[in-house]
Amino acid sequence: MTDDTATAGAAPARDVVLCECFARDGLQHEPRFVDTATKVRLIARFAALGFARVEATSYSNPEVVPQFADASDVLRALPRRAGVMFKATCANVRAVRRALADLDAGFGADEISLLASASESHSQRNLRRSRADQWRHIEEMVESARGRFRLVGTLSVAFGCPFEGRVDMRSVLADVERYARLGVKRVTLGDTTGMATPPSVRALYVELRALSPDVMPIAHFHDTRGTGLANCVAALEAGARHFDSAIGGVGGHPARVQYGSGHTGNVCTEDWVALLEAMGVRTGLRLEPLLDAGRDCEAVLGRPLHSRVLAAGLAAAGEA
Repeated sequence: MTDDTATAGAAPARDVVLCECFARDGLQHEPRFVDTATKVRLIARFAALGFARVEATSYSNPEVVPQFADASDVLRALPRRAGVMFKATCANVRAVRRALADLDAGFGADEISLLASASESHSQRNLRRSRADQWRHIEEMVESARGRFRLVGTLSVAFGCPFEGRVDMRSVLADVERYARLGVKRVTLGDTTGMATPPSVRALYVELRALSPDVMPIAHFHDTRGTGLANCVAALEAGARHFDSAIGGVGGHPARVQYGSGHTGNVCTEDWVALLEAMGVRTGLRLEPLLDAGRDCEAVLGRPLHSRVLAAGLAAAGEA
C-alpha cells in the first residue's frame, strides 16, 4: 500500500491518505461565521501536520451557505505547501467558473469536487434540482474545468437516504461508472447521514473494485449512529486507501439545509488516526500535534467536540 501523492524523499511514509475536512464539511454545519483569518490559520496548520489533501472551502451560493462567502479570500491567503492538495467544492457550473477565475488569478484550488446525490429526494433538497439535471450540470462542469484541476466526483447518500431509505447499490455503481466515463476517476462515496453498516460497506467496495478497477474510491463516513469507525475499517479491509474525516468529528448538512437530526458529524480524524496507527497502518500523521490541533478547533468553535481520543487521552504503549 502506498500513497499515490508521495514524492520520493518529500512525503512521509503512509499506507492510507486522509483528507482533512474540518474547514469545509465541518464548518458548513456551523451557524456562526468563522472569520477568514481563523480559517486560513487552521487550514495552514492542517497542511503542516502532514495531510496530503485538505478540504479548504466551497464555492457555494453565500445566500444558502454563508459560511463560505469568503471562499476566494481564503484561497488567496493560504500559504502553499509542497505535496498538499487544497480542495474546493463545486455544485454547479457557476462555481467551477469561480474556481477557474481564482486559478487564473494565481491562488486557485488544486482539486474541485463535483456533487451528485444517489437519491432523487436528496438531490432536490440539497442541490435544488433533479438527478437528471445535476448530471447534465456535471457534464458541463467537467467540460468547463478543461483539465485544469484534479477532479473528485462525490456521491452523497450512497449508503442510504434520509428521505427514501435504502439506495440501490446498482444505481450507485452506475453513477460511479458515469463519473468514470467523464474522466473523473476519483469518486467519494458519501454516507451522508450515517446509514451505512460494515456489511453494506464491504459489499459496495467489493463490487466497485470488480466493476470499476480504474476508479479510486474515497470513503466518506459520518458517525451519526456511532458506526463511523466500524465502517471505515470495513472499507479499509475491502481495499479503500483514501478517507475523508474531520478533526473533532464536526460537520453534517449545511446549517440552513436540514436533512439530518442528532449528531451528524464526520468520522473524527483523531480517533481514526489513533485506530489506524494502533492497527499498524501508517497515516503519515503524528498524534500529539493532531490532538493539539483538535484543542485549537475546540477553542475556535467554543465548545468540546466529539473526539474520544482527545477526551480520554492516548492509550499507553502495550495497554490492552
